[in-house]
Amino acid sequence: MVNEHADFKMLKELLGCTDGNLASHLKALEKVEFITVEKQFIGRKPNTKYAATPLGKAEFKKHINALEKLINNT
Repeated sequence: MVNEHADFKMLKELLGCTDGNLASHLKALEKVEFITVEKQFIGRKPNTKYAATPLGKAEFKKHINALEKLINNT
């Protein structure tokens, strides 16, 4: 994803998961400071945006590298 942030609806559509499942994963990522959460209202509707932190981006890169090693060593 090339966007700097994504809202809950976008993530739900991209990932195809339930509200509860997505919310629990986002909460866990926020707790370890891999993402930031910004809540606002657009008109009268609540909107929550999520963005990866520098730590989150670094950890994601490590995860991808580990997966590539697993794939390439088989």
